[in-house]
Amino acid sequence: MGRPNSNGRLSGLAPDNQRMTVPFTACHKPLGPCLQRVGALLFAMACHATSSAAPLPANTLPPEVEAQLARARVPREALAAIVVDAAPGATGKATPLLAWQPGVAMNPASVMKLVTTYAGLELLGPAYTWATPVFVDGIIDNGVLKGNLIIQGRGDPKLVVERLWLLMRRLQSLGIHSITGDILLDRSAFAPGNQNAADFDGEALRPYNAAPDALLINFKSVVMTFNPNPSGTVASVSFEPPLANVQLPTSVALSAPGSGCGDYRAGLKADFSDPFRISLKGAYPASCGEKTWAVAYADPASYAERAVLGMWQELGGKLGGRVKEGRAPAGLKPMFEATSPPLADVIKDINKYSNNVMAQQLFLTLSLNAVGTGSADASRDVVRRWWRDRLGEQDMPTLDNGSGLSRSERVTPQGLARLLQTAFVSGAMPELMASLPITGVDGTLRKNKSQVSQGWAHLKSGTLKDSTALAGYVHTPSGRRLVVVAIINHPNAPAARPALDALVDWAVKEGREAAKP
Repeated sequence: MGRPNSNGRLSGLAPDNQRMTVPFTACHKPLGPCLQRVGALLFAMACHATSSAAPLPANTLPPEVEAQLARARVPREALAAIVVDAAPGATGKATPLLAWQPGVAMNPASVMKLVTTYAGLELLGPAYTWATPVFVDGIIDNGVLKGNLIIQGRGDPKLVVERLWLLMRRLQSLGIHSITGDILLDRSAFAPGNQNAADFDGEALRPYNAAPDALLINFKSVVMTFNPNPSGTVASVSFEPPLANVQLPTSVALSAPGSGCGDYRAGLKADFSDPFRISLKGAYPASCGEKTWAVAYADPASYAERAVLGMWQELGGKLGGRVKEGRAPAGLKPMFEATSPPLADVIKDINKYSNNVMAQQLFLTLSLNAVGTGSADASRDVVRRWWRDRLGEQDMPTLDNGSGLSRSERVTPQGLARLLQTAFVSGAMPELMASLPITGVDGTLRKNKSQVSQGWAHLKSGTLKDSTALAGYVHTPSGRRLVVVAIINHPNAPAARPALDALVDWAVKEGREAAKP
């Protein structure tokens, strides 16, 4: 997930022995006198011959894709894929270049975020923002709030450390430095959930497993920053946010000189199991330089209370009562509202960096906005109605939490392709495409080293232990725009990711050839 600051073929050319070998550039060069009789014929043939690629025959995959599947020991039947023009109504090219089991419902992993983010753009709008109202229930007198302060969560996916700090500073700028009562945290905008951080894969300390919350602060994560001291004996350790009533180490010993950075996290021998104390029993390699490490807090239920109190105290604020759960009194108007970045920016974090809890926050916001309370059941109904209105009953996805961090979510490649085609000709296209990782450039596809598709594809990736997927848009040098969707469900699925990369490369090349006149 990274430090919480703001912080993805398909038609075949004719066999070589059936293709014209005269280069197209010959059409632009004058023919010599000795070629006038036969040259005219060759010239006409070269300039009028088409290299448009025909769709691949049924039961056929590009050989490079087959090869990568075989290398990963994944049967071809474990793949479902489709490649089709992004705007067939404009190009007149409605026949897919490739359609391999396109109607099979698959677990798309994080590619399901495409459904959630596009639905969000259409139902909420790209300029939608989340408000976090702050209420004062009492009287402010000479810097003292005689009463309670209430912070009401409304589902903001990005209430990170910096924005929590700004909220507290705004309180102080309005004349509140001491509170005689309590700070109440109102989480009532989302229906209570029973999701446990360890439910999905047993990795409760992984930030990607954070559960949604109407008042989600800093993704319920602690970010540690390690910085070797010039003295050469220790590395300083800082924590964000400050957590009240938790013992946090300020330094850790440096490992022996000459030790490489390697798996520095294992070398720290960190213990996060005690909610009241985080300990580092190992050492940190000086060769690592500055590093940051985000972990989920051991007691997520108390995280918001500790983070709010810790930040308030760090800024010099005083509190007579405590930080606890509570509700804003009916009819009380907020003193001010902290406003999130717009949805168009939020979905960049969701899609480029595959942030699960932010996707779930958006998913729950769809029903909060529609019926007044955010719940998974209500949001599933909202998205199904939206899908029915925009795409009909066909290929209706099976929804769970909208993030893809699920064993039960399902969608067909042709369903995702239809969604992407609909989005491509909609007003939301620029925002949706801009939110997708670019191959070899940024996000989850930054490390893709393909020399064919680098910079030419905007694709959402997804990976679970038994699923890997890519879906999005492929651009070709000829100007053709393709939708590519490919999903593999198999125990060896992650090892078969090169097969999906090969499919994207094939789409770039074949789309270019098929678009030639």
